[in-house]
Amino acid sequence: MSAPADLSTELPASEYDDRLKAVRERLAETDADAAGWFGATSIGYLTGFGHIQTERPAMLAVTEETVAITVPRLERERIADNDHIDRVHTYFDYPQGRPIETIAGMLSELDVTTVLADGEGAPGVMGYEGPPLTEYVDVDTQSWVDRMRWAKSDAEIDLIRESARWGNLAHRYLADETEPGTHPATVSQRASLRASRAILDTLGDRYVATVRGDGPAHAGFISGPQTRLPHGHTANRRLEQGDVLITGASANVDGYFSELERTMFVGEVSDEDEHYFELMLEAQRIAIEEMGPGVELAAVDDAVWSYFEEQGITDLAQHHVGHNIGMGAHEPPYIDRGWGTHCEERDSRDAADAVMEPGHVYTIEPGIYTDNAGYRHSDTVAVTEDGTEQLTYFPRNLEANVIR
Repeated sequence: MSAPADLSTELPASEYDDRLKAVRERLAETDADAAGWFGATSIGYLTGFGHIQTERPAMLAVTEETVAITVPRLERERIADNDHIDRVHTYFDYPQGRPIETIAGMLSELDVTTVLADGEGAPGVMGYEGPPLTEYVDVDTQSWVDRMRWAKSDAEIDLIRESARWGNLAHRYLADETEPGTHPATVSQRASLRASRAILDTLGDRYVATVRGDGPAHAGFISGPQTRLPHGHTANRRLEQGDVLITGASANVDGYFSELERTMFVGEVSDEDEHYFELMLEAQRIAIEEMGPGVELAAVDDAVWSYFEEQGITDLAQHHVGHNIGMGAHEPPYIDRGWGTHCEERDSRDAADAVMEPGHVYTIEPGIYTDNAGYRHSDTVAVTEDGTEQLTYFPRNLEANVIR
């Protein structure tokens, strides 16, 4: 699989500059001295510094003039070459290093007495039980980065599009490796390895991802009775003729992901399976057709629900139509009939938050779940200025999803 010579798999530095500028503009509208983030995803989003969030807290602080961070000493070398962070403070480890006191010291050196943060203290991850930052400085909370991530830039969508391209290849390998008698776990490993090797062989050092241990691509599925559970597990059972599969494939491209899922069948397809497959496929078509800039998110979910009502299968639906996707597998806003009401009930949101905007990227995955099996496709779709762009493209029709 070839890649265009000018293909970029890394966000340009200007993206981080723009994000920090936006944060500073928000900060200037307040009386606070700094904005701060404990969340690893938010820190990575603003600066490009990716780390694994453990019991050792990290905090990024942005003032009018300075970007500073406190990290455990074991992260210092990794952050040394980051051009978006001006100052680095470290502590030895938790609990002996007293991370919150170190963060408070960093803020004191920046003359910060009031900070707008994504929490009153570091999250309780992996047993962390440190004191809140409120013991040392005045803290109010904000969710600026979470909101900024709703709409993606063109560069971000390029990365999601590239993820979808490799996810499609991983899914093809998954279908190739699947046959009666094989085990889902080993099929997933083989397909994921083949796709990951293809990415690395094709892109070489042009490939960028914030991963450790995992390969660039992943593909797998749940099978048989597990498919009737929207979040079923991979059962310790080999595939049999007539099994229903719900597959999933994606790739990590500089920390961004797409989502591709298909309902597939091993061997012959029963009349019941074909019936529910076609109902699911039509529900997904309705949702994608309904999407577009300025469209209320609740309206897309409502259109699918109306179709389910017409078909008399509302009792077989277990979740909303979809969700935003990017750096996280699930991101707001959600394509949910309650989203408009949710926005009205939140003082921090206005009516514009209830509609789709250009740059939003959604999974479209209405599902049907019977007592015997589940039926769900998921495609990643970007909202554009004049419509939508479907980023995932593995065939959706029944014939293409039968493994013979």
